[in-house]
Amino acid sequence: MSSQLKQNSPNNVPPNTLPSPSEVPFGDLTAAGLILDTAYQGIHSSEWQDLFHKAREADVSGLVAKMFAGEAINASENRAVLHTALRNLTKTPVQLNGADVMPAIAEVWQRIAALCNKWVGITDVIHIGIGGSDFGPRLVVQALAHVAPSRGMRMHFVANVDSAELAQILESAQPHSTRIIIVSKSFTTLETMMNAKTVVNWLKTNNLTKSQIENALIGVTANVPAAKSFGLKPDNIYPFWDWVGGRFSVWSAVGLPIALQYGFDTFQNFLAGASAMDQHFINAPAEQNLPLIMALALYYQQTKHQVKSIAVIPYAHALELFPFWLQQLDMESNGKSVDRNGKEVTISSPVVFGSAGSNAQHSYFQLLHQGTEIIPVDFIAVAKPMSKLPEALEHHQALLANCLAQAQALANGKQSNNAAQSYPGKRPSNLVLLPKLDAYHLGALLALYENRAVCLGALWNLNSFDQPGVELGKVLARPIEAALAASQDSIDAAVEQFDSVTAKRIAHLKEQLSQ
Repeated sequence: MSSQLKQNSPNNVPPNTLPSPSEVPFGDLTAAGLILDTAYQGIHSSEWQDLFHKAREADVSGLVAKMFAGEAINASENRAVLHTALRNLTKTPVQLNGADVMPAIAEVWQRIAALCNKWVGITDVIHIGIGGSDFGPRLVVQALAHVAPSRGMRMHFVANVDSAELAQILESAQPHSTRIIIVSKSFTTLETMMNAKTVVNWLKTNNLTKSQIENALIGVTANVPAAKSFGLKPDNIYPFWDWVGGRFSVWSAVGLPIALQYGFDTFQNFLAGASAMDQHFINAPAEQNLPLIMALALYYQQTKHQVKSIAVIPYAHALELFPFWLQQLDMESNGKSVDRNGKEVTISSPVVFGSAGSNAQHSYFQLLHQGTEIIPVDFIAVAKPMSKLPEALEHHQALLANCLAQAQALANGKQSNNAAQSYPGKRPSNLVLLPKLDAYHLGALLALYENRAVCLGALWNLNSFDQPGVELGKVLARPIEAALAASQDSIDAAVEQFDSVTAKRIAHLKEQLSQ
């Protein structure tokens, strides 16, 4: 990517000769089997030239090169960003501070494969995590359930500190044949550790011995000492590292449920698809580079139409959790108000929302078609059916027809003498097409959007790899929790530290909880 961007500098290219991604033949923009069609973006060749110039000006390729080289591009935390090494199946050396990280990664792969081979007779796996420790594996396990043979165990995911989610799982899980995976980078995450302690108490209540409980607990963390202090056996702790951001962590041992549910070969295929997208990302010229083109298209719509939101609509029920995963990726990465130099910015991440098509058409598509704001849409479709029903082809043709029709209607609109029946059109969209839904192409899809987020951060001059905005609420929750747990006779002193609104709310809830 780096060399190609430099080779394609404006001084070397005659005006109006770069092909517009909106004008290239369908299927020419492809990587790792995925096709990107930008024909409905409404961006002309000369405008694409300006966008490619912007990419050079923002030194997108330079940031990408530094990321893959292990430089500390997460400047606020002085950390490298090397999640791409986690899917580097060739084991090509990746240097960090003069040492190759690949041997440690390969050792974790071997341990995951060994665990898959020895786990027999397990009926239930409870995966406890939140945020990046939950979204990725939950998405992949659910998506592949439609297309990959399961190894038979029931995979449960617990994220919310609301006990209702966990209670429902514990009602059906079989304690003596259940394994628990506790995933926390710090092994101090409040929600995760509270849920983990409750599950351990559940095991004790069901008369498991100390040894049985120790064998049932698996930890995935960058803080191995904390996991040991919690009571995990060293052999049951799978490490990942501080250069892996939570929202980029599904490629690490955080993805353990994928391997356990579908086998290590399936997990490797998932990594292989992502790796293929990475190779495309760093090697393809700018005008053929899918992550860069998607980032530039969104940047264009933001600067030209002041876009504040984007919709992501997978026309595949198996991918219904994809928009939730993407929300964290985009908005936690690039939802910033100051840039890498500490200066205020006017553009950062738009609000991301979405759900599975065609259900979404009967929800908020009215707003997309005739609302006052322009909201770009990413349509994600799969070429082949994802069920084996006798009528699967008929259903899938209807699904694809709806996907294509909605994109056409958004782009072209419809004029009518009745204003209420008119559609303005000129609503931009992409089509991302997977040949089929399997682990390889799912990995490629997630890596496509990860790399797009990196490009967007470079275009906006943001640090896409820290998330200081999520910390304040966590800090404030601790004294509020203490106040809610305080004895009634000490509640007045407990609430003095809060503003009047919060103090009144605490007092009311305290009264409700005591009844």
